[in-house]
Amino acid sequence: MNTKQIDYCIELAHTLNFSRAAENMFVSQPTLTYQIKLLEDEVGFAIFERSGKGAALTPAGSQFVTYLANMREEMKRAIEQGQNFSAKYKDNITISMMVRQAVYFLPEAMRIFSDRHPDIQITPKFEYENGVEGFLRNETDILFALKEQTKQIPGIDVHDLFDSHIYLISRKEDELASKNLLTEGDLYGRTLMVGGGSPPALKAVQHRLIASGKINFFNSADHDTTLTNVAAGRGVCLAPGFLNDHSGQFAWTPFDCRESFSCVLCTHKNDARDGVNEFIEVLKGLYLEAVAFPL
Repeated sequence: MNTKQIDYCIELAHTLNFSRAAENMFVSQPTLTYQIKLLEDEVGFAIFERSGKGAALTPAGSQFVTYLANMREEMKRAIEQGQNFSAKYKDNITISMMVRQAVYFLPEAMRIFSDRHPDIQITPKFEYENGVEGFLRNETDILFALKEQTKQIPGIDVHDLFDSHIYLISRKEDELASKNLLTEGDLYGRTLMVGGGSPPALKAVQHRLIASGKINFFNSADHDTTLTNVAAGRGVCLAPGFLNDHSGQFAWTPFDCRESFSCVLCTHKNDARDGVNEFIEVLKGLYLEAVAFPL
């Protein structure tokens, strides 16, 4: 299988017409037809059903083309990243985090570091669920994580970054938004969004509140779904402060509880590059300077 065959297959799946697909790919129809046949012979199943009206994807072909399109997009990004890197940089440091807002000062740290080391590229990588696994496969150089996630991971260095507390997220018009600190009693009679991949400390608080029998709850699939439900007035939710994008769309009010989150950066012990540790120090310095920044 080569890139031409992949492109021909994706285009034919889009047009479902051999003549139009060949025209769009600037080749003759016999050439496109022949390459599609070679591809089908290689994979061992029919991707398209031919008829006088054109072509139609087989069930196996539909699944296969979806995979090809994703693979082609990944390849495109890899080529673009390589072009960017080769044109300007001598090294690349990749930092993985679950969401963009998790490391609020990342853009500022990147600017500071770039001024000092214009030949080293910092590349953010967002992995909501599989960041630890990718880091362990050496796909990333720095991992943002909760300290509790790192206790059983060998061969890493853990750098303390900040402690994050628990907040209640509500609509800005909600009466709860007018308070400076919320307690369990403030939530009696309200609907609390729960689930959505909550870390253990947050789940403990959620379960404690639900066990009171005075709070309704509603299961939500993930954080974005939860925020959508809050915006729609379906309830409120609790979340760690590091998920706050500080956009002002919602009210984030501190919640009175003993639980908090120790947020850290992880690096590989065998990574001796000075740039990695220096970049971490830049990030840590920004958090230390922002003494009044809500986390």
